[in-house]
Order: sequence, then C-alpha cells, then structure tokens
Amino acid sequence: MAASSNQILVSFVIPTLNSGDVLDACLKSIKVQLFSNSKYEIIISDGGSNDNTISIAQKYHCKVIDNKLKSAESGKALGIKQASGKYIALIDSDNILPSSKWLSKMLLPFKDKQVIGSEPWSYVYRKSGGFIERYSALTGVNDPQSLVSSNYDRKSYLRSNWNGLKIPVDNYRYYQSFNLNIPRLPSIGANGTIYRANYIQKRFKSKYFIDVDFFANINLQNYQFKFAKVKTGIIHSYCESSISKFFKKQNRRITDLYVYKNIRPNKLTKSPIISNIKFSLYVILIFPMLIDTIIGFIKKPDLAWLFHPLACLITLYIYAIGTIKYKLGILQPINRLHWSQ
Repeated sequence: MAASSNQILVSFVIPTLNSGDVLDACLKSIKVQLFSNSKYEIIISDGGSNDNTISIAQKYHCKVIDNKLKSAESGKALGIKQASGKYIALIDSDNILPSSKWLSKMLLPFKDKQVIGSEPWSYVYRKSGGFIERYSALTGVNDPQSLVSSNYDRKSYLRSNWNGLKIPVDNYRYYQSFNLNIPRLPSIGANGTIYRANYIQKRFKSKYFIDVDFFANINLQNYQFKFAKVKTGIIHSYCESSISKFFKKQNRRITDLYVYKNIRPNKLTKSPIISNIKFSLYVILIFPMLIDTIIGFIKKPDLAWLFHPLACLITLYIYAIGTIKYKLGILQPINRLHWSQ
C-alpha cells in the first residue's frame, strides 16, 4: 500500500451544501488518519453554501469545486471525475471517521486485486449522539423501510447479518467479501465507501452519482469483481435529535427516487411495489414494529428505540404522499437553494 512521495493515494470526495454545523468534525477526523508514505486530497464539491462551509474547507486546505446542480449526487459525480488518487473515498459531510486507523483498515481488502470497493459494515453507536443518530446506529439504517424490506447493508441489533439477502461471503479477520455478479445486490455504496479510482472513473460518466445504484448500472455477470464489508464502523450524525430534519430528509429521499427514476436501474428502486406493500403492512398492523422495538430494547437498552414506531409512521406518510403526487404528475424536485445539513 505504500505510495511514492508525489503520488496521491486517496481522494476524499465530500459533497456539501450549508454543511457548516457538521463539516469541521468530518474534516478533523480525516486529518488524523495514520497511513505511512501516502498523500491524500480532500475535494469539497459545494452546491453554493452561504454559511461557513467554505471557510471550514479552506482551514483544512481542501480543494473546493463548484457544484452547480447542487445535489449530493451531482457533487459526488464532479468529485469522482476530478479525483487524482488511486482510491476514491466517498464521505458525507455528516460522517466522522471513528479512529485514526480507519483508513488503514478500509484499504486492507484492496490487497485482493479483485476487490473494487470497500464499505464499513456498521454505524458507530455513540451514547453521546442524538437519539435519531443512535436509532440509526442501532437499526443499521437511516430509513426504516430499508430494514423491513431487507434492503439494508449495515449491521443491526435487530438482524443477524449486515444484509438481509443471504449473500454468500468469504470471511477474513478484518473484513468479508462477496462477488458482485449475483442476481440481487444490497444497497452498498454510501457513507464511507472506498473505490478503486481507475475502476469507477472508467465506468462512470453521468452528471449524477447515485451511490447505492452504481453497480446496477454496469454489467457484472462476466466478471469476478468483489466488494468488501470491513469490520469497522463509521459515525453518521444523522439528524441528531431533530424530527424535523428526519421529516425533511425522508421527503428528499422519496422525491429524489422519483425524480431520478429514469436513471436508476436498481431493481430495489425501479420496481419497489413488493417492498412498499410489505412496509405498509408492517406499519398499519402496528404489532410488527412494536415487537421490533421491544426486541431491540432488550438486546441494546436505549430509549432511542422508542423512535422506531414514529420513524415508520413518518416514513409511510411521506412516501405515500410522494407517491400520490408522482402519480398525479405534480411532484416537484426538492428546492435546494435553502437546504442545510
């Protein structure tokens, strides 16, 4: 893994839009990474922040590029295209790398030449985190619909594995890996995923990089590429304790799903009828989500579990409204002019 003195080993790509409240902690955690004989760059792909995002980025000597399309997906796309590193690490502005050895651990799987990407297999649970952040770490998801429909990719106190698809994996001391040429992939690619730069830059040309759908865009059936789930976590300070933020982000999630539907070939997002019915019954019947709340609390006592029923109800309501608006042709893209993290 050693690199020459003038070679950039890792390009960190971070999309931002009024991310001043969270960006300093993110960048500070990147700056303390310990890996020898290696250089890295931090690319901030900014959508027009009017808070202190840019001044924070300058304090850490980041390369700031203008993301005119404003969305996180377009910001990632720009960053990927301008990255100079051997590896590209996609980090959200509300992510924090939990230790100084995080990057070293995440790069270990790439010793296998067939591995083209690696991702932490959990969200770090912090007692000091907001109750929604803790809820996400406990369940392994930011969206309860993903948990119910088995479309998740992080370890959970409610499930026995980091995915619900029963994917065959090769287990090693520091990570697990699996072949990508399988019929159905989990929603890999978000919050701390690292890619081989030559692989992703060669195959990606769009204006938008929708991380969880990237591998669905390309034909992997004739290749033996692998993806690794590293036995470490990443902190995702998701919504802290703000229910209004959760509401806003769920609305953005369903709106963007429909807005970008034509460029999202992933079966999990292209035809979500079965998963939507399953989730609707899970919420409407009440008992399934209450049972999961109780089981979760028994396994890991934390009052944050009490948010689970409310998170499910909010999600079902927002997804239903978004779907109805889409069917009626009145769903409008999210206005990101006043968006903040």
